[in-house]
Amino acid sequence: MLHINELTHGFGPRLIFNKVSTYIPKGHKVGVVGSNGTGKSTLFRLISREISPDSGNIKITGKYRLGLVSQEAPSGTKNLIDKVLEADEELVRLEAKALVATNPAEISEIQLRLTDIGAHSAKARAATILAGLGFSDELQKLPCDSFSGGWRMRVAIAATLFSRPDLLLLDEPTNHLDLEASMWLEGYLQKYVGTLLIISHDRALLNNSVENILLLENQNLKLFSGTYDSFEKIRTADNLRLQAKRKKQINERERIQSFVERFRAKATKARQAQSRIKKLSRMEPIEEICSNNEKKFNFTIKDELSSPLVAIESVDCGYNDVPVLRDLNISLDKEDRVALLGANGNGKSTLIKLVAGKIHPLSGAIHKNKKLRIGYFSQHQTEELNLNETAYQILKKHLLDQSELRIRSILGGFGFQGSRSDVCVRHLSGGEKATLLFCLLSQQQPHILLLDEPTNHLDIDARQALVTALNDYKGAIVLVSHDSHILDLVVDRLWLVDGGGCRDFDGDLNDYRKLTTGERTKNRVSNSKLQNKFRESKVTERRNRAYERKITASLRKDIKDAEIILENANTEVIALEKLLAKPEVYTGPTSDMLQLTEKLAEARKKLADAEVRWLAAEEKLNFDMGHK
Repeated sequence: MLHINELTHGFGPRLIFNKVSTYIPKGHKVGVVGSNGTGKSTLFRLISREISPDSGNIKITGKYRLGLVSQEAPSGTKNLIDKVLEADEELVRLEAKALVATNPAEISEIQLRLTDIGAHSAKARAATILAGLGFSDELQKLPCDSFSGGWRMRVAIAATLFSRPDLLLLDEPTNHLDLEASMWLEGYLQKYVGTLLIISHDRALLNNSVENILLLENQNLKLFSGTYDSFEKIRTADNLRLQAKRKKQINERERIQSFVERFRAKATKARQAQSRIKKLSRMEPIEEICSNNEKKFNFTIKDELSSPLVAIESVDCGYNDVPVLRDLNISLDKEDRVALLGANGNGKSTLIKLVAGKIHPLSGAIHKNKKLRIGYFSQHQTEELNLNETAYQILKKHLLDQSELRIRSILGGFGFQGSRSDVCVRHLSGGEKATLLFCLLSQQQPHILLLDEPTNHLDIDARQALVTALNDYKGAIVLVSHDSHILDLVVDRLWLVDGGGCRDFDGDLNDYRKLTTGERTKNRVSNSKLQNKFRESKVTERRNRAYERKITASLRKDIKDAEIILENANTEVIALEKLLAKPEVYTGPTSDMLQLTEKLAEARKKLADAEVRWLAAEEKLNFDMGHK
């Protein structure tokens, strides 16, 4: 269906695509991936003919309707249903004709076509799509202008889906959605029968909704068969083979160069030397896989605090004396990893702001450890960055006592290497601004991380780096995210914010997916009723896990202490063995040599004792876990 032939395009001296070709068959679903700035959105603009290529062409065969979400949020006084309905231009045109047609034959033809395109069910279909994207029956009747920009972008997505295009182009659609709407969209795209190209950094979406991956890299396009996970495995294997080939080529070049340098001046070997020089010139260098894009995050704590870190008792909270959440009774321990679930507008961000101290309780009490440091991240914070300052200048204001070398080293660890740390914020990408916020947050060494949609502007590699950092982090985490892949990897507790309250969700994300699907399919029955299906089987499981953590806490502490002693003793043994391996020890005073030998024997005994203690604690923990 979609043919890209010898496509070349760039902006000024910067080349985006260089004579690239690929083919997407009709009905295929393709995830478009690549680092920020490689040209994914530009490719969509070329396909939709918003811009023209410098050379080459893009052809879409057959009769087709193109669906592309506008970059501008829709507006106007029409209600949401009518706004979505007008996206089907043929339906609008036929219904307008039906109102004025008088010729019986024409009326019959119009009505037959309206039946063919399902006009009788159009409103119901529009309402279903809007409901899936988070709009209740009441909200669907409101005018478009009564919603914020983010919600109006949902309307734009709904209109595009409703138009039933033959070729659907979606550019980061989940950035405008919450977890519930993202799950719905994932299911919708699985059933979509047209040709789909979707730019996304949402790994779950790419694993569950597409069957091909189109990689944009090094001004080229390469199509892979399979989900994102299978693509990543193939690409990793390819990179390993390429690097092995490159290493082999480097060794061969060095061997040939060595021969040339040795025998170039010898008359008997001159011809062979010249032959090898020509061979060197014909060897096409294999480029090293660039590692400059490697993303890293790091969150550390110097001083651990005892639990609970935060205890919230009978709290009502909200804005302008109007409660959003009531009678909150929750606490956070130092090992808690919590995801907040619930549709947008239910109060997830309000709860995070309450814990962060951004808003205060209307009633009730919050108890926090006096030494507690809280790290708070929200996408809105990027708007508070000074656009005229550089990353270095911003971090310098927070680390006045640190040297320039130290500050630039910290920034380099977060991807701001070299001159990138001296670029003004206004010229940074959304992902770089978010990364700068993470860098600032890390310097607080917080005991709790409160993260409200932290991945919106991060590419897949950066998201994976964030997952690694969060899993290495020793403090508590409260996370709001539409990326179910990250939630699966990071959190072990789910809190449902719904109906003006917050409670444990007794299930996992798959249960929650069933809950939200069932809720919207059955005319959005209340969460509390549907959740009863899962509660009985899950509540015992949750209590058992809590009890298990409690009874094994002392054993886990013994294991941790033993590991520290074990590591220190092992380090001491290695250091002493290195000293005793030096010849000068045995040529020096005998008393020094004997003293080192005695110390080594003591260190080895300490190491053996630590191993016994560690093994005993591990065996006890495993026994208790097996007989709980």
